[in-house]
Parts: sequence; C-alpha cells; structure tokens
Amino acid sequence: MINGSKPLARSLRWGMVGGGGTSQIGYIHRSAALRDGAFTLLAGAFDIDAERGRDFGRSLGMAAERCYADYAEMFRAEAARADGIEAVSIATPNNTHYAICRAALEAGLHVVCEKPLCFSVDEAQALAALCERQRKVIGVTYGYAGHQMILQARQMIADGRLGEIRLVNMQFAHGFHAAPVEQDNPSTRWRVDPRFVGPSYVLGDLATHTLFLAETMAPQLKIRRLICSRQSFVPSRAPLEDNAYVLMEYHNGAVGSVWCSAVNCGSMHGQKVRIVGEKASLEWWDEQPNQLRFEVQGEPVRILERGMPYLDAPALADDRIGGGHAEGLFEAWSNLYRRFALAMDATDRRDAAFLADFWYPDVQAGALGVKWVARCVQSAETDAGWVAFD
Repeated sequence: MINGSKPLARSLRWGMVGGGGTSQIGYIHRSAALRDGAFTLLAGAFDIDAERGRDFGRSLGMAAERCYADYAEMFRAEAARADGIEAVSIATPNNTHYAICRAALEAGLHVVCEKPLCFSVDEAQALAALCERQRKVIGVTYGYAGHQMILQARQMIADGRLGEIRLVNMQFAHGFHAAPVEQDNPSTRWRVDPRFVGPSYVLGDLATHTLFLAETMAPQLKIRRLICSRQSFVPSRAPLEDNAYVLMEYHNGAVGSVWCSAVNCGSMHGQKVRIVGEKASLEWWDEQPNQLRFEVQGEPVRILERGMPYLDAPALADDRIGGGHAEGLFEAWSNLYRRFALAMDATDRRDAAFLADFWYPDVQAGALGVKWVARCVQSAETDAGWVAFD
C-alpha cells in the first residue's frame, strides 16, 4: 500500500507545457505528480497567452522568472540553470505533441505526454528512437490504467484463470457530444477540428484508452488485422467521426471489438473492457472502477473489490486507502505518475534489471495507439476493408 512516503530519494525537478488555468486537464496532472512528492513543480509555459500563463504560474507559488512565454524559451533557460528541470509534462492540443516531445527529449528531459503522442506512425517511431538515443523516457497518460483492478485482471490472466483468451470486447461510448456542443464551447471545439486532432476524433480520443486497458490486461495478444467503420452523426464534424466500430483479429485466433462513441445518448462514460477465455471472463467498467467482475462458467458471479486481501500483490501495491473506501481517477493518475518517476529514475541510473519487469504506459504504448488509429482510418477510407496491422 502507498502510504505517502516518497518513492525516490529526492524529488525530480519538473515543469509543464500547457495545463494552465483554462485547461481541462492541467489540474489532474499537477495533483497526480505532486501527491507522492516524486516531482516538484519549478517551471512552466502554461498558456498560449504568455501573460495569462505567467499570472497562473505565480498563483501556484512559482518564481516569476520561471514562468515562461513558450516551451522553447523554457527549455533553453532551464538547460542553463544548475537547478533546471529534469522532466516535463505536455498538456497541450494534440497537434503540438510531437514537436514539444521532440524538443524536450533533445533538451535532455524526460517527458510525460497526453495522448496521442503524434499523428503518424513515422513520427511515433522517431520519438521511440530518440528516447533510446537520449536515454530518456516518455510516459503517456492513459490515466485509467492506473486503477488497481486493471493490474488484478492482468495478473489473473497471466495466471491462467481464464484459460486461452477467445474474445475481447471494448467500448468507450458516452453521450455528451450527441449535439454539436462544440459550437458554443471553445474547450471542445478543437477536439473536432482536424487541424488540432489529426485524422480522427473518438478513435483517438476515446478508443485508444480502452485499447490500452486491454493491452495491459492481456499483453500477450497481438493484433493481426482490423476493419473499421466510422460515422459522423453530427454532420459538421465530418470528416472526423463521432462514432466508430472496429473488429480485430489477433494472432492467437482471438477476436476483439471496439465501439467508441460521443453520441451514445444517456451514457455518462460507458467505458468497459470484457475479456473472455475458455474457462472464465473478466469485466471492468470505469463507472465502478473499484470492482472487477469475475465470471466462471457454471459458478456464481464474483465481484472482486479493490483493497481486499484476496487480491494479488500487484493490485494491492498501488492502494492508497483500505478496502471499503472508494478511490477514483485522481488516485489512478497519481499511481501512473509514481510509476513515471520510478521509470525516469531507473533510466537515469541505467538500472536495466528494474526496467525489464516494470510496467507503465511508455513510448511504445503511445506508438501502439497512434498505429492503431492510423490503421482504423486506413480501413474506414477503403470502404471498411480489412487492413493488416503490422
């Protein structure tokens, strides 16, 4: 159980790009990073409006001279300081991620980045190669993966509790954008603009979260090919989709399906993963994140609860309070940021043995999401034809 003690001997010096006062996601980054003392926020380029960004940084108690107008200025100035930042989080619109990630790595910084890392497979491969050359890590904020019951599912599948995996059913389908809400909401408008989000909307914004959960639960499954059909039920969003269906075939013969939607009227969030094996099934739903449903054929349904002693060690290790008390998304993000810090520290110490068995959403996880979206778009644009994944 996590008890508030620092996971590292010292805090990593940390900065942010984006995530200012008008950001939807900046606060959860700061809360997650600062909670366990693994990071100390020292610098930031928080806003496209430089003065507004400086004012926000000062409101957080930061030194005025370390509240920068843009990321390039911050990386140059911090590199010249003996106490300059060692890591940076990127919480900006999607079209900026690749350039900022690349600049950060070239400046010798570890990176935490919102998904997607970038828009193309070539760019994702370039970032992975740059991480290798610079000996730095990129952590990707697939925040739901920080829920402990995801690691419980991973351990149960690894232990053979389900038998051979046959089916993987994934969905992330909410109803909050069933109408063209972006017309009156600037913070939503960029999400349906190809200039900012690239080739997809719900495939990249929603489905990649669920895809990574399934990848975490059953890492042995590798996609062989897929087929995608996507729709723009709000016509002004075309060519971007607000609903999509994907069917996948895995190399072991299993099949998977993904339904992602922003027009599922009445649904609050609708993110679920169900993995079906030859003996049993597991199901996790993010509206009940402290529970994991375990169904053995011919036996009563079991609801496994977070924090209980019958769970496996990987799930219990990330608990922040005992069973019977609810934990949520902020705790899940905090668990990921704790893992990011441990990975950064181990990478700087060249601790290959630690990293060999250490799980976190890394640059390869981000690259997988980019590749998956690219293949889905390719399939949809060829009249929903089958596309080889590799």
